[in-house]
Amino acid sequence: MTTTEFILVRHGETVWHADNRYAGRADVALTERGRRQAEELGTWAAGQRIHAVYHSPLSRARLTAEPAARALGLELREDPRLLELDFGRGEGLSIDEMRTAFPEELAKFVLRPVTDHLPGGNDPREAARQARQLLDEIVAEHLGGRVLIVAHNALYRVLLCELLGIDPDEYRRVFPVLDNGTLTEIRIGDGQASLIRFNAPYAPVGH
Repeated sequence: MTTTEFILVRHGETVWHADNRYAGRADVALTERGRRQAEELGTWAAGQRIHAVYHSPLSRARLTAEPAARALGLELREDPRLLELDFGRGEGLSIDEMRTAFPEELAKFVLRPVTDHLPGGNDPREAARQARQLLDEIVAEHLGGRVLIVAHNALYRVLLCELLGIDPDEYRRVFPVLDNGTLTEIRIGDGQASLIRFNAPYAPVGH
């Protein structure tokens, strides 16, 4: 069976991470550490066999992807289906601030983050289906190839549930942590997906 490999990289650290604020569709800037993580991704990618580089339209993803594309001599390919989930009224807020602003909705979200997603946000299941559609298109174009994607935390985790047949409301339990500047590798062949590694460092960070 011929498979296509995907390297899913979460963008570098942003200025909202220190306060644990929900960054969905807001275009939040990278920190100095986040920019360093992007350069480290470029260094790692230079030694890899990669055929295409895709990224979310948000600048934190594009700026993280740029050094890798440059090292590989590839054009960046942007796709809106890689956007982070829309967190609606929770955008830019911490959990404590949400608890003050809409406590009942937050309590439901904590228990079932997809079925009872944050008020005003988009449907995570539909976002996962759209991302899956993109991956299927990439498989058709790069059959047997290796593709780097730079996108976002919550989107990746609900996408993995979609690919692996896991209840998406369980995404935080099954995939509890996805750090900035890490990679997750999957393989897709004959419509079936396999998870090879998750939340793995591509280079030392924080130095």
